Amino acid sequence: MRQYIRDKTTGGTYFITLTLQDRKSTLLIEHINAFRQAFRSVKHHHDFTLDAMVLLPDHIHMVLTLAENSDNYSVIIASLKSQFSRQIKKTEPISLSRKHKRERGIWQRRFWEHRIRDEKDYRSHLDYIHYNPVKHGLVVNPLAWPYSTLHQLIAQGLYPHDWAVETVPIMIDVLYD
Repeated sequence: MRQYIRDKTTGGTYFITLTLQDRKSTLLIEHINAFRQAFRSVKHHHDFTLDAMVLLPDHIHMVLTLAENSDNYSVIIASLKSQFSRQIKKTEPISLSRKHKRERGIWQRRFWEHRIRDEKDYRSHLDYIHYNPVKHGLVVNPLAWPYSTLHQLIAQGLYPHDWAVETVPIMIDVLYD
């Protein structure tokens, strides 16, 4: 089996996707308060900045910037998954392999990461994150999705209050087609 080697850029900024094992699940939004508590706990114990995030029923997209002396995003993600899972009642099916490793069956084992290379890459990924609820048919306007940092970024003046112009879907399709 080929071993995946993750990027280990100290102080890097990363686009990360975490996915539930059951892609039809709505566990993340059903237990939004548990996720928020898990995130607060992880943030308290690890030094990083959350640049953007969207929580969908079955997956999460986020952009994190690590501390200057850190390359530990894998530890951050493992902690987030663990903190969330501990708060959820055990009802999911667990494979024999996971039982042997004392794992829950909530999350897919791996996650996807991409190191942000420049300002254009950064902005494209933030737009992708915030438009994702529309892409998945959950809302028709990104502002209608409550589990997104878009609202905070608008309040900070980083996005216009009427963000969701016609060019956004075109730009996103080019990124991930």
